Amino acid sequence: MSDNEGHSGGPPGDDDLSLPKATVAKMITEILPNDIVCAKDTRDLIIECCVEFIHLLSSEANDVCEKESKKTIAPEHIISALKTLGFDSFTAEVEDVLKDHKQAQKEREKKVSKFENSGMTEEELLAAQEELFAASRAKFQSTQ
Repeated sequence: MSDNEGHSGGPPGDDDLSLPKATVAKMITEILPNDIVCAKDTRDLIIECCVEFIHLLSSEANDVCEKESKKTIAPEHIISALKTLGFDSFTAEVEDVLKDHKQAQKEREKKVSKFENSGMTEEELLAAQEELFAASRAKFQSTQ
C-alpha cells in the first residue's frame, strides 16, 4: 500500500498533521474544573477540530492575501479572515495577543543586540559568567 492510499482526498500527508497531544491535554486540564476529566477520544476530537479550524483560517487568510496581491500572509490577513468567517468576537483578543508578541519580539531583539554590542565572543562571555558564578559561590561559602 502506498503512502497516498487511504487519504481522504486532501494533499498527501494531511492525515499526519496534528497538534502535540500533551500540550492540548495540558490546555484542556487548565481550563476544566478539577472534578472534570476529558476522555482521550474527546481530546483527539478537539485536536481534529483545531487542525480543521487552522486549515479553514489559513485558506481564508490566503484568499485575502491573494486579493491584495501579496505573497506573504500577514497578521492583518488572519484578522480579516476571522471577520470573514464570522469570528468577529475573537479579533480583539487576537489583536491584543499580536501586540504582546510584537513587544516580546522587540525585547528579544534588544537582548541579542546587547550580546552583539558587548564586543566579546561567546566563549569570552561564558568564561566571564563562570568567573561571576565562582565569585558568587566563594562569597556564599564564606558567609556560612
